[in-house]
Amino acid sequence: MIGLISRLTDQKGLDLINHVIEGIVDDFTQLVVIGTGDPQYENMFRHYAWKYPDRVSANICYSDDLAHKLYAAADAFLMPSRFEPCGLTQLISFRYGTVPIVRETGGLKDTVKPYNEYENSGDGFSFSNYNADEMLAVINYSKHIFFDKKREWNQIVDRGMANDFSWNASKFKYEGLYNYLIGE
Repeated sequence: MIGLISRLTDQKGLDLINHVIEGIVDDFTQLVVIGTGDPQYENMFRHYAWKYPDRVSANICYSDDLAHKLYAAADAFLMPSRFEPCGLTQLISFRYGTVPIVRETGGLKDTVKPYNEYENSGDGFSFSNYNADEMLAVINYSKHIFFDKKREWNQIVDRGMANDFSWNASKFKYEGLYNYLIGE
């Protein structure tokens, strides 16, 4: 199951999903959406929930309780944003053990390290260009790892859950930078 919790606006890259929805939701993959926003995207997800009732769930609302349940239940979390100054939902997904699939922009690029099967590293999946086919290729690659390489998938989950983006961890990085700048 892929989760998407978002304001439903142009910034969030939802037009990419519209172009490749049939490739995202197959016999083995469901998409669950929670959010409100622009009527065009609310109606788009309502339409897909009607067209693919066993594969798409459109929850055109925001409920903190429902969002936390989706973070906990989903296997992956989709964020194909056009731009994202920081982004918090990918950080929340790490905490829940939900693997983020993001577009490499802003804070998403800074916080999600793409999986590299040759080095067995990374804590999520990413694509660089704002392109629906590239996004779908990364989603399909993540599905391949999820279904066919469960040990590697679990290692990705573990690395994501081990991330520490707290102020406690950040203060040491800032302290080291300041000490470097003043020559200590």
